[in-house]
Order: sequence, then structure tokens, then C-alpha cells
Amino acid sequence: MYKRILLPTDGSNASQRAILSGIDFAKSIGAEVVAMTGTPEFHTFTADSEMLEQTPEQYADASRVRGQRLLGEVLAVARDAGVPCTGVQVVSDEAYESIIRSAREHMCDLIVMASHGRKGVKALLLGSETQKVLVHSAIPVLVLR
Repeated sequence: MYKRILLPTDGSNASQRAILSGIDFAKSIGAEVVAMTGTPEFHTFTADSEMLEQTPEQYADASRVRGQRLLGEVLAVARDAGVPCTGVQVVSDEAYESIIRSAREHMCDLIVMASHGRKGVKALLLGSETQKVLVHSAIPVLVLR
């Protein structure tokens, strides 16, 4: 069965529900979890208001703090459930690639993640990181809605 499960989080409600389910599943099978969150790289030319309003250093510091908060939430839930958990924060413009890379680097044998359920034009324009992970990952993926 699965020994180490990657739980990527972006802090959304859907992601939080997937984290809770992933930790419950890990506890039921005696697996450990790796919590993961990512931050886009800083770009001088962007439409992202956070990047426009901050220096690269301020953006990196704010991103690090946000990531630590998100990982801390997952670590606390896992600790309360008695599930061993480590956290990793990455910087990458391609979320799906960083999820797959993190799973490989931490020898995870399952990825548990949320689907935000975007449909229509939003799905077409924004794409789906979950869909990209499903298409490109050789590691099994459990998608929760």
C-alpha cells in the first residue's frame, strides 16, 4: 500500500478539504505525509498586484511567510491526527511541475490533491493544475472535489 503521500496546498477551501481527507487516509493505512506549497517566481513585468507593489525581496519574504503559515496548518492537523508529516515550500511558475517534482524528490507513492471544479471559459483560460498533474505524473493521483 502507500507509504508516503504528497499533499499539495494552495490554502483554498478545496485544498483544505483534500488535506483533511489525505491525512485521514494516511492515518488509516499507516502512511506519512509530505505537505507541499508553492509560490510563483517574482516577475518585474506582471499583472499580479503583489509583485507590482513589492520589491523582489519583499515578495520573497511575504511568500515565505504565507507558505510557512499554510504548511504549519497542515503540520498541525497531521500532528493532531498522529500522522508523521514534513513540509516543503517551493518556488516555481509551473505548479503542476513542482507538485510532480516534489513527489519524486520526497519518494511519495501517492499524490492527494483537490480539484477546484472550474468549468467553461474559466477552465479554458486558467487551465487546471490538477489536470496537468494527472496527465504528466507517473505517480498515482487521488483527486478530491
